[in-house]
Amino acid sequence: MRHFVQELDELRQQLLTMSGLVESGIYTSVQALVRRDRELAQQVLKNEARINQMEIEIDDMAVSLLALQQPMAADLRLITSAIKINNDLERMGDLAVNIVERALSLMRDPEIKPLVDIPRMASLAEDMVRKTLDAFVKKDIELARSVLVSDDAVDGLRDAIYLELIRFMQDRPEAIPQAIDLLFVARNLERIADHATNIAEDVLFLVQGVDVRHHAEVHNT
Repeated sequence: MRHFVQELDELRQQLLTMSGLVESGIYTSVQALVRRDRELAQQVLKNEARINQMEIEIDDMAVSLLALQQPMAADLRLITSAIKINNDLERMGDLAVNIVERALSLMRDPEIKPLVDIPRMASLAEDMVRKTLDAFVKKDIELARSVLVSDDAVDGLRDAIYLELIRFMQDRPEAIPQAIDLLFVARNLERIADHATNIAEDVLFLVQGVDVRHHAEVHNT
Protein backbone atom coordinates (compact mmCIF):
# COMPACT_ATOMS: atom_id res chain seq x y z
CA MET A 1 0.00 0.00 0.00
CA ARG A 2 2.81 2.42 0.88
CA HIS A 3 4.41 1.75 -2.50
CA PHE A 4 1.11 2.61 -4.23
CA VAL A 5 0.83 5.90 -2.30
CA GLN A 6 4.38 6.79 -3.30
CA GLU A 7 3.60 6.10 -6.94
CA LEU A 8 0.51 8.33 -6.77
CA ASP A 9 2.64 11.11 -5.27
CA GLU A 10 5.18 10.65 -8.06
CA LEU A 11 2.38 10.89 -10.63
CA ARG A 12 1.24 14.19 -9.09
CA GLN A 13 4.79 15.53 -9.08
CA GLN A 14 5.36 14.60 -12.70
CA LEU A 15 2.17 16.42 -13.67
CA LEU A 16 3.30 19.50 -11.77
CA THR A 17 6.72 19.40 -13.43
CA MET A 18 5.08 19.16 -16.84
CA SER A 19 2.67 21.99 -15.99
CA GLY A 20 5.63 24.19 -15.09
CA LEU A 21 7.19 23.54 -18.49
CA VAL A 22 3.90 24.30 -20.23
CA GLU A 23 3.27 27.50 -18.25
CA SER A 24 6.77 28.67 -19.12
CA GLY A 25 6.21 27.81 -22.78
CA ILE A 26 2.98 29.80 -23.00
CA TYR A 27 4.49 32.85 -21.29
CA THR A 28 7.67 32.72 -23.38
CA SER A 29 5.76 32.31 -26.65
CA VAL A 30 3.79 35.49 -26.01
CA GLN A 31 6.91 37.36 -24.91
CA ALA A 32 8.61 36.28 -28.14
CA LEU A 33 5.66 37.72 -30.06
CA VAL A 34 5.47 41.01 -28.16
CA ARG A 35 9.24 41.59 -28.04
CA ARG A 36 9.88 40.15 -31.53
CA ASP A 37 12.61 38.03 -29.95
CA ARG A 38 13.88 35.06 -31.96
CA GLU A 39 15.90 33.63 -29.05
CA LEU A 40 12.78 33.38 -26.90
CA ALA A 41 10.98 31.71 -29.79
CA GLN A 42 13.74 29.11 -30.07
CA GLN A 43 13.46 28.36 -26.34
CA VAL A 44 9.82 27.37 -26.81
CA LEU A 45 10.62 25.16 -29.80
CA LYS A 46 13.39 23.38 -27.86
CA ASN A 47 11.06 22.91 -24.88
CA GLU A 48 8.49 21.03 -26.97
CA ALA A 49 10.46 17.78 -27.11
CA ARG A 50 10.70 17.60 -23.31
CA ILE A 51 6.96 18.20 -22.93
CA ASN A 52 6.17 15.47 -25.47
CA GLN A 53 8.47 13.04 -23.68
CA MET A 54 6.88 13.82 -20.33
CA GLU A 55 3.42 13.18 -21.76
CA ILE A 56 4.49 9.66 -22.73
CA GLU A 57 6.10 9.02 -19.33
CA ILE A 58 3.06 10.21 -17.39
CA ASP A 59 0.67 8.19 -19.54
CA ASP A 60 2.80 5.06 -19.04
CA MET A 61 2.89 5.64 -15.29
CA ALA A 62 -0.87 6.15 -15.06
CA VAL A 63 -1.72 3.13 -17.22
CA SER A 64 0.64 0.96 -15.16
CA LEU A 65 -1.08 2.06 -11.95
CA LEU A 66 -4.49 1.25 -13.43
CA ALA A 67 -3.38 -2.17 -14.64
CA LEU A 68 -1.35 -3.32 -11.65
CA GLN A 69 -3.07 -1.68 -8.67
CA GLN A 70 -6.74 -1.74 -9.72
CA PRO A 71 -7.47 1.45 -7.75
CA MET A 72 -10.92 2.33 -6.44
CA ALA A 73 -12.93 5.49 -5.73
CA ALA A 74 -10.78 8.63 -5.17
CA ASP A 75 -7.54 6.95 -6.30
CA LEU A 76 -9.19 5.84 -9.53
CA ARG A 77 -10.48 9.37 -10.14
CA LEU A 78 -7.00 10.77 -9.52
CA ILE A 79 -5.40 8.50 -12.08
CA THR A 80 -8.06 8.98 -14.76
CA SER A 81 -7.98 12.75 -14.17
CA ALA A 82 -4.18 12.70 -14.44
CA ILE A 83 -4.43 11.05 -17.87
CA LYS A 84 -6.83 13.74 -19.12
CA ILE A 85 -4.86 16.61 -17.54
CA ASN A 86 -1.68 15.23 -19.10
CA ASN A 87 -3.27 15.34 -22.55
CA ASP A 88 -4.53 18.90 -22.05
CA LEU A 89 -1.08 20.05 -20.92
CA GLU A 90 0.57 18.52 -23.97
CA ARG A 91 -1.93 20.25 -26.24
CA MET A 92 -1.19 23.57 -24.52
CA GLY A 93 2.48 23.00 -25.26
CA ASP A 94 1.62 22.47 -28.94
CA LEU A 95 -0.42 25.69 -28.95
CA ALA A 96 2.51 27.63 -27.49
CA VAL A 97 4.58 26.34 -30.41
CA ASN A 98 1.85 27.49 -32.81
CA ILE A 99 2.03 30.98 -31.32
CA VAL A 100 5.82 31.02 -31.74
CA GLU A 101 5.51 29.97 -35.38
CA ARG A 102 3.17 32.90 -35.99
CA ALA A 103 5.52 35.19 -34.05
CA LEU A 104 8.45 34.16 -36.26
CA SER A 105 6.32 34.85 -39.34
CA LEU A 106 5.43 38.32 -38.02
CA MET A 107 9.09 39.11 -37.32
CA ARG A 108 9.84 39.04 -41.05
CA ASP A 109 7.97 42.32 -41.59
CA PRO A 110 7.68 45.66 -39.77
CA GLU A 111 5.14 45.72 -36.96
CA ILE A 112 1.73 46.65 -38.37
CA LYS A 113 0.07 47.77 -35.13
CA PRO A 114 0.75 47.90 -31.39
CA LEU A 115 -0.22 44.71 -29.56
CA VAL A 116 -2.59 45.53 -26.72
CA ASP A 117 -5.49 43.07 -26.50
CA ILE A 118 -3.42 39.97 -27.34
CA PRO A 119 -1.09 40.40 -24.31
CA ARG A 120 -4.20 41.01 -22.15
CA MET A 121 -5.80 37.85 -23.49
CA ALA A 122 -2.56 35.94 -22.94
CA SER A 123 -2.37 37.16 -19.34
CA LEU A 124 -5.90 35.90 -18.68
CA ALA A 125 -5.17 32.53 -20.27
CA GLU A 126 -1.90 32.16 -18.33
CA ASP A 127 -3.73 33.00 -15.10
CA MET A 128 -6.32 30.30 -15.87
CA VAL A 129 -3.58 27.71 -16.41
CA ARG A 130 -1.89 28.68 -13.14
CA LYS A 131 -5.14 28.53 -11.19
CA THR A 132 -6.13 25.13 -12.57
CA LEU A 133 -2.91 23.55 -11.39
CA ASP A 134 -3.16 25.29 -8.01
CA ALA A 135 -6.71 23.94 -7.75
CA PHE A 136 -5.42 20.46 -8.62
CA VAL A 137 -2.70 20.57 -5.95
CA LYS A 138 -4.97 22.00 -3.25
CA LYS A 139 -8.15 20.19 -4.36
CA ASP A 140 -9.76 23.64 -4.29
CA ILE A 141 -13.17 23.48 -5.97
CA GLU A 142 -13.82 27.24 -5.66
CA LEU A 143 -10.58 28.02 -7.49
CA ALA A 144 -11.53 25.49 -10.17
CA ARG A 145 -14.96 27.11 -10.55
CA SER A 146 -13.34 30.54 -10.96
CA VAL A 147 -11.45 29.20 -13.98
CA LEU A 148 -14.69 28.14 -15.65
CA VAL A 149 -16.02 31.68 -15.24
CA SER A 150 -12.79 33.24 -16.59
CA ASP A 151 -13.26 31.40 -19.88
CA ASP A 152 -16.05 33.80 -20.80
CA ALA A 153 -13.71 36.81 -20.40
CA VAL A 154 -11.18 35.19 -22.74
CA ASP A 155 -13.89 34.54 -25.31
CA GLY A 156 -14.97 38.19 -25.07
CA LEU A 157 -11.44 39.42 -25.76
CA ARG A 158 -11.11 37.00 -28.67
CA ASP A 159 -14.27 38.43 -30.25
CA ALA A 160 -12.97 42.00 -29.80
CA ILE A 161 -9.62 41.09 -31.36
CA TYR A 162 -11.33 39.39 -34.32
CA LEU A 163 -13.51 42.43 -35.02
CA GLU A 164 -10.56 44.83 -34.76
CA LEU A 165 -8.40 42.77 -37.08
CA ILE A 166 -11.18 42.32 -39.65
CA ARG A 167 -11.63 46.11 -39.78
CA PHE A 168 -7.86 46.50 -40.01
CA MET A 169 -7.70 44.13 -43.00
CA GLN A 170 -10.50 46.05 -44.72
CA ASP A 171 -8.61 49.33 -44.28
CA ARG A 172 -5.15 47.96 -45.11
CA PRO A 173 -5.36 45.01 -47.52
CA GLU A 174 -1.56 44.96 -47.85
CA ALA A 175 -1.31 43.92 -44.19
CA ILE A 176 -3.71 40.98 -44.46
CA PRO A 177 -1.00 38.27 -44.01
CA GLN A 178 0.21 39.80 -40.73
CA ALA A 179 -3.36 40.29 -39.50
CA ILE A 180 -4.14 36.64 -40.24
CA ASP A 181 -1.12 35.61 -38.16
CA LEU A 182 -2.52 37.67 -35.26
CA LEU A 183 -5.95 36.09 -35.71
CA PHE A 184 -4.35 32.67 -35.33
CA VAL A 185 -2.46 33.82 -32.22
CA ALA A 186 -5.77 34.87 -30.66
CA ARG A 187 -7.31 31.54 -31.65
CA ASN A 188 -4.45 29.61 -30.06
CA LEU A 189 -4.78 31.60 -26.83
CA GLU A 190 -8.50 30.86 -26.77
CA ARG A 191 -7.76 27.16 -27.16
CA ILE A 192 -5.22 27.31 -24.31
CA ALA A 193 -7.99 28.78 -22.14
CA ASP A 194 -10.30 25.96 -23.28
CA HIS A 195 -7.75 23.35 -22.16
CA ALA A 196 -7.39 25.13 -18.81
CA THR A 197 -11.17 24.89 -18.49
CA ASN A 198 -10.96 21.16 -19.20
CA ILE A 199 -8.47 20.76 -16.37
CA ALA A 200 -10.68 22.77 -14.00
CA GLU A 201 -13.55 20.41 -14.84
CA ASP A 202 -11.26 17.46 -14.14
CA VAL A 203 -10.39 18.94 -10.74
CA LEU A 204 -14.10 19.20 -9.88
CA PHE A 205 -14.55 15.59 -10.97
CA LEU A 206 -11.53 14.54 -8.92
CA VAL A 207 -12.76 16.23 -5.73
CA GLN A 208 -16.53 15.80 -6.05
CA GLY A 209 -16.88 12.81 -8.36
CA VAL A 210 -19.29 14.80 -10.57
CA ASP A 211 -18.95 15.39 -14.32
CA VAL A 212 -19.32 19.14 -14.93
CA ARG A 213 -18.42 19.35 -18.60
CA HIS A 214 -20.10 22.09 -20.66
CA HIS A 215 -20.22 24.26 -17.50
CA ALA A 216 -23.42 22.64 -16.29
CA GLU A 217 -22.15 22.85 -12.71
CA VAL A 218 -21.47 26.57 -12.98
CA HIS A 219 -24.87 27.38 -14.43
CA ASN A 220 -26.63 25.40 -11.73
CA THR A 221 -24.89 27.05 -8.75
